[in-house]
Amino acid sequence: MTLAEIVERLGLCVLTSKKIRDTDVTGGYTCDLLSDVIANSKVGNLWITVQIHENVLAVAKLKDLAGIVLVNGRRPDESVTRKADEENVAILGTDESAFEISGRLYRLINKM
Repeated sequence: MTLAEIVERLGLCVLTSKKIRDTDVTGGYTCDLLSDVIANSKVGNLWITVQIHENVLAVAKLKDLAGIVLVNGRRPDESVTRKADEENVAILGTDESAFEISGRLYRLINKM
C-alpha cells in the first residue's frame, strides 16, 4: 500500500509542504525512543510517535522510513517542517492516540 493511499484512508493531515510520494509502506513502528526506532524499525515503515523535534528527521532518513505520523494533535515547529521538506521526509499528523492509529494502520495494511 502506498503512503498516499494510507494518508487518504486514515484521514491523516499532511504537515509538510511536499507532495506525498507513492512510497510503498511496509508496515508501522510505534515508539517514542529514538534509539529503539534505529535498532528495530524496518525500511519503509511508517513511524508513529509523539516526538516533534528535528532528530526524528535524522532517524527517518537513516532508516529510510516511509514517513512519520505525529499523534495526539502534536505539531512540529516551522523549522522542523522546513527541514523535513529539504530532507524529503513526510510528516503526517492525527489527533488520535498512538494506540488508535497503530491499530487502524495494522488493520489497513494486513487486509491486503
